[in-house]
Amino acid sequence: MKKQTKKKSKMNKNVDSTETTIARTAGGIGIGVVAGLVGTAVLTAAQMLEMQISGREPSNTPYKAVKKTFGIKAQSEEDKELLTNVTHFAYGTTWGIPRGIMAAFGTNSIAGTTAHFSAVWGTELGMLPAMDVSEPITKWSTKAIAQDAMFHAIYAVATGLTADALATWLRKSYRKK
Repeated sequence: MKKQTKKKSKMNKNVDSTETTIARTAGGIGIGVVAGLVGTAVLTAAQMLEMQISGREPSNTPYKAVKKTFGIKAQSEEDKELLTNVTHFAYGTTWGIPRGIMAAFGTNSIAGTTAHFSAVWGTELGMLPAMDVSEPITKWSTKAIAQDAMFHAIYAVATGLTADALATWLRKSYRKK
């Protein structure tokens, strides 16, 4: 009888562990969506401020990427701007998901934000030139590299702070139950 109880107990632990992993992953996805949206909003505000100061025009790289990937062509400049903004927010929000999952599983603070920054910026630096919608970084000016790194760092920090805060809040709310 004792052997069956031990075996059953082991099975329950595995089920509990799987359920906990699924719940943490789902929670991390939700955290990531919110954190990615916040990070994208903060990034956008920083970019708008920089454009006001420098006189730089907004980037249409998101539009170029969507046009190339999905064959969507804007009918007007207004449509092009709308598609650029929707793509920018969808992309940034989606990139929040891995950061939310990292926070849900305990990889937070500097380690999580550094890994997230590296993944997001590294993907941009490889993917956009490969899609032929951006020049490779080797052709950028030092100022352009610094600005792009700064904007991605702003996004990663804002997303990371939000994800870490939400994951901490979620863990504390579970402990109260």
